[in-house]
Amino acid sequence: VQLQASGGGLVQAGASLRLSCTASGRPFGRYGWFRQAPGKEREFVASNVWRGGNAYYSDSVKGRFTIWRDNRDNTLYLQMNSLKPEDTAVYFCAAAAGAYSLPAYYTLSSNYDYWGQGTLVTVSS
Repeated sequence: VQLQASGGGLVQAGASLRLSCTASGRPFGRYGWFRQAPGKEREFVASNVWRGGNAYYSDSVKGRFTIWRDNRDNTLYLQMNSLKPEDTAVYFCAAAAGAYSLPAYYTLSSNYDYWGQGTLVTVSS
């Protein structure tokens, strides 16, 4: 099982950026995106079941970020619009064997079994 994230970079506030994450090895129950800012704990960004459904977003990114999976090649995407300096962080893609139906479970990083290496997003003001 391997997750490989890419697409990070330096952008100005208000810009857009798309992260991608290739997933290989097996089907999963759920995928998610997390981020970790300098000096802070890893925090939940968004998640959806592997087969697709209604994605769930943290309040801080709702309306600005969108996630989806391309089932042709199992690539996960995180589209980030209207970026703010507070979005600066290392972004991680993750996958869980379980589908989890409750936000209390799938917003926890400890419930994800596989992780990409992280990609840095820096938003300048």
